[in-house]
Amino acid sequence: MLRVDFSKVDIEALFKERYLHPHPWVQERMEALYLKSQKVPHQDIQRLVKISSRTLVRWIRMYQQGGIDALKQLHWRGAQGALKEHQPILEEYFKKHPPVSVKDACATIKKLTGIERRKSAVRDFLRSMNMAFRKTGNVPGKADPVKQEEFKKKPLSPCYRKPKREGGKCSSLTQPISCGRGLWGFCGA
Repeated sequence: MLRVDFSKVDIEALFKERYLHPHPWVQERMEALYLKSQKVPHQDIQRLVKISSRTLVRWIRMYQQGGIDALKQLHWRGAQGALKEHQPILEEYFKKHPPVSVKDACATIKKLTGIERRKSAVRDFLRSMNMAFRKTGNVPGKADPVKQEEFKKKPLSPCYRKPKREGGKCSSLTQPISCGRGLWGFCGA
């Protein structure tokens, strides 16, 4: 059993932070150490907080080495996707040649990078680059050519869907391709 001497200030801080800290992992650490400060046996702490004995020992050692500030540090960064390092190249290519479908984007990504991903992963990657699917339409057969030329000269109206990552309206594509189905394009701020 590890022996730890807790000061009254630390016990008070552990008591408050176990509920008030914004991150749930830190709350869990504070709860475990607060129970340790109240002389609760390790087995009971493990059962109450639902952690392993190794985790409890690691948290106690973190506290011994750095105090409460060490318990508040989170070193988890998350996994980086393989496509992330190729993002600038792909973004530049897709600005010039917007993909018509996710399947088309999958083929282009495989051709440019050699990385093969499923449609759902590519769709998520395109959205992370602030791209969205745009529906385009065909010109009806009875269209007035004069009005059509006037329409082409006007700037495109903004779409009314907010992008996932940024607030506000996103503008439509600068040069839409009319294929009758739609295409992927970048949202502007």
